[in-house]
Amino acid sequence: MTLAPGKKKEKLDRLSELSAVRDDEQGVSLWREAMRRLRRNPAAIVGAAILAIFVLVAVVGPFLVPYDPVDQSGIREGVIKPGSIPGSSAEHWLGYDHQGRDEFSRLIVGARQTLIVGIISTLIGLTIGVLIGGVAGAAAGLGGRWGRLVDSVLMRFIDMLLSLPGLLLAVSVAALLGPSLVTVMIAVGMVSVPIFARLLRGSMIAQANRDYVLAASSLGVRNSKIAISHIVPNSLAPVIVQATLTLATAIIEVAALSFLGLGNPDSTQPEWGLMLADAQVYLDVRPGLAIYPALGIIITALGFTLLGEAMREALDPKLRR
Repeated sequence: MTLAPGKKKEKLDRLSELSAVRDDEQGVSLWREAMRRLRRNPAAIVGAAILAIFVLVAVVGPFLVPYDPVDQSGIREGVIKPGSIPGSSAEHWLGYDHQGRDEFSRLIVGARQTLIVGIISTLIGLTIGVLIGGVAGAAAGLGGRWGRLVDSVLMRFIDMLLSLPGLLLAVSVAALLGPSLVTVMIAVGMVSVPIFARLLRGSMIAQANRDYVLAASSLGVRNSKIAISHIVPNSLAPVIVQATLTLATAIIEVAALSFLGLGNPDSTQPEWGLMLADAQVYLDVRPGLAIYPALGIIITALGFTLLGEAMREALDPKLRR
């Protein structure tokens, strides 16, 4: 369900306050305390376990698959017939797909493609968002009147992007650039740009009023050095949390673009969203062709979400239990 623009901004502003939290009374650092809480959080453990399995499958799996994921052995052997696609067997654990290729091998190899696209998409959004948010936060917190003007211009642009539904923005970018794997990564990355920018800006503004910033200013340290060396490193906690949550969203949005025909046009390359799109024609013959990649997308997104929410809870004292 898509949040209204106002609610989305409130949620981002609340998360941006995380980096302004002081260390606890016993002097334990924020990150050390967060790791301690994560180790005791069942949701974090489950999410980390899911992601560990997913990454292991994506990295090692393609070297261990029993069959070539592009080999149409089912058609060559004559087992694929109109209205009949064989299911699971001792040789082919998940059966064939509609083109006679081993479904299990394609599912395993598709995990790597899904992981790569999700990570690169998130990195694109993170890089651009941090650049915009960093400039806006430094300008608003340390730049005086002209800095506030720069911040206002940048934030109006970000608010315009934030007001658009994420999938609509991704579809628009993908439609303009044409279907390709690079287009998918750029389109999904653009969706997360305003989220990262607003989070970092809010964190930096909160940090700009801290005592260590005032002390550095009184010692004559340049504002640019204060922003880069002190404020930005102390403002990244909510951005890191959001990056974990964005990975889950990126995987779903990549699958959605592929399902709409705006993803990688090369259907021979396994990718969960493309596999799901190809399977919709054969739901009445082999519903498993849609179920298997859909389960992969859901479980992986669930893992990122569980870990991200647990990190947010561990870093936010108002949400700690």
